[in-house]
Amino acid sequence: MYEEIFPIRLNNLRTQKGVSARDMSLSIGQNPGYINNIESGKALPSMTSFFCICEYLNITPQEFFDLDNQNPELFRETITYMKKLKSKQLENILAVIKDIVNE
Repeated sequence: MYEEIFPIRLNNLRTQKGVSARDMSLSIGQNPGYINNIESGKALPSMTSFFCICEYLNITPQEFFDLDNQNPELFRETITYMKKLKSKQLENILAVIKDIVNE
């Protein structure tokens, strides 16, 4: 199962970051075609390389596999700020979110 979703998820997160597969490969210390090979389904990364990929994308391994979270970095930043809010403020934000989702 993960062999099928891993390349798609990596491509989505990399594209969202606005970086080419080649640049990402080189930035994590791999050959220029490394990320392309993963995204095309020809290879899977080692555990060490997977951690490097997550670090490069500024996400945790858990966030990588949370397929419902399309923008894990932004989501985490939002949660960080929400933790500083008072109960009434959170209730107001929740009401706005519910209104937006139900549109």
